[in-house]
Amino acid sequence: MRLTDCHNIDDFRALAKRRLPWPVFDYIDGAGDDEVTRRRNRAAFDDCDLVPRVLAGVENVDMSVTVMGRRMAMPLFLSPTALQRLFHWQGERAVVRAAERFGIYAGISSLATVSIAEVGAMTSAPKLFQLYVHKDEGLNAAMIDACKAAQFDALALTVDTIVGGNRERCLRSGFTSPPRFTARNALSYAAKPGWGLNYLFREPFSLPNLATHVAEGSSVPKSVADYFTTMLDQSLDWKRAEAIRKQWDGPFCLKGVMAVEDARRAVDIGATAIMVSNHGGRQLDGGRAPFDAIAEIADAVGGQIEIICDGGITRGTHVIKALSAGATACSGGRLYLYALAAAGQAGVERAVSLLEAELVRGMKLMGARSIADLSGDNLRWR
Repeated sequence: MRLTDCHNIDDFRALAKRRLPWPVFDYIDGAGDDEVTRRRNRAAFDDCDLVPRVLAGVENVDMSVTVMGRRMAMPLFLSPTALQRLFHWQGERAVVRAAERFGIYAGISSLATVSIAEVGAMTSAPKLFQLYVHKDEGLNAAMIDACKAAQFDALALTVDTIVGGNRERCLRSGFTSPPRFTARNALSYAAKPGWGLNYLFREPFSLPNLATHVAEGSSVPKSVADYFTTMLDQSLDWKRAEAIRKQWDGPFCLKGVMAVEDARRAVDIGATAIMVSNHGGRQLDGGRAPFDAIAEIADAVGGQIEIICDGGITRGTHVIKALSAGATACSGGRLYLYALAAAGQAGVERAVSLLEAELVRGMKLMGARSIADLSGDNLRWR
């Protein structure tokens, strides 16, 4: 199977599975507990039908949208995700360059494998930093200051990782950051020599935004779930979130909002946007899908705050459904991580280009010349 054989996100997933060691693939692919929410995130879109309009004169379609102060060429961007150089040696560099090509946000995690400063120097395209609030206050301040210096456009405070989810695939494989090679998983790593050679002989793996303050994750192996539980500040609350917004003093997003009441409080503290997200089903299993929450959140706070549907998106029509339900834009992680693992920057660019083409085609078939033409009238729930 080659990159040119990939025509949808499931194809990229199949190619990534061929190229990654089992523990690394399962880290991307897996989720919490029974993975009910992970499956529900995507299935939710199947329970909603599109109602197209015809004879709308759709020769030209404008998909541009403003999100957190930056204009994007289309209403879909790349969510921040951790540890990207474990999936392909190009890591975040590939993702940032691909996002720049398409004029969309690239999200960068606190647990990124390139530095905030390097990302800032790489591109003037839209950049979003995902902040995990650590117990180490010096680390929190250092990351925010670095984002200001690197001229990041927006800060997203992650609010759904007070403790780590129960990621049983990672427990079985022993996956950690950096990887810990054990008798149980060694054969899987050895069976993917291309991955191993890149990991061992290219630049050493590290988490540079954390390494100056904590060793865990960079030089001391630790699972991501354990990292969240032991390293992050469990006292994080609304008062603290508002203080971080003021400290940042720029476009500010809360990532992980699922309840209408929390969306209203995000408005109250002056947030620019919310990412309606359940962390890809990796935290609380049994929770709702983001798409299922969009309409009621939009009814409550639409027009007061930007609403980003984050999770389960694998098709352009998923984006159209979310926008019709009231989302400002959409984002996703696995949709480009599979592609990154499959073929680096070329993979990410192919995945985004396929979704872009699906969006254009879907908009035209819906009779929508711009995002403003999409509304709840376009949807029927089964």
